Amino acid sequence: MSSILLTPPAVEPVTLADAKAYLRIDNDDDDAVISALIAGARSHIEAQTRRALITQTWRLVRDVWPGDRRIAVVPSPLQQVTAARVYRLDGSTQALDLQAFVADPAATPAIISFLTWPLPGPGRPAAGIEIDVEVGYGDDPADVPEPLRQAIKLLVAHWYENRGLIAVGQTLALLPATVAAVVAPYRVLSL
Repeated sequence: MSSILLTPPAVEPVTLADAKAYLRIDNDDDDAVISALIAGARSHIEAQTRRALITQTWRLVRDVWPGDRRIAVVPSPLQQVTAARVYRLDGSTQALDLQAFVADPAATPAIISFLTWPLPGPGRPAAGIEIDVEVGYGDDPADVPEPLRQAIKLLVAHWYENRGLIAVGQTLALLPATVAAVVAPYRVLSL
């Protein structure tokens, strides 16, 4: 069971101008660095929360249909199911009717259920089912909850101010305490 990013976000949830204002930077000397930090911070916050902030397209890959007829969608929040297919034994694909799927975007993580009529089983034993979904809060940075935008600014500021080498034994997976506190209510937990 894996999720593969097909279409990344078109914009970042925090603009370069917003980040520079937060950092109190008036010149353009570090624009490329700050832009890279914004993208990195967004990606890091998304990984920590298991959420997509700006609209993205992902492919969910499964080996078999789950017995309970429910598939958890990570990253969340789910906007819509855009395509579904199974692979036949010869490697060709069979598109599935999207009306067979019912999305519960309010659940965290979001759930896709499929109706009681039988769906065709995959012909290959691994990665035989693909479901494409659109996820994220929306297309505009204003659609992203303000605490998550603030977490990105905090992380950009932390990384900008601490651009030196990482000390031996430190890990990049750890968030500064302030950022961890801001994103904690938004974490999507495993079922």
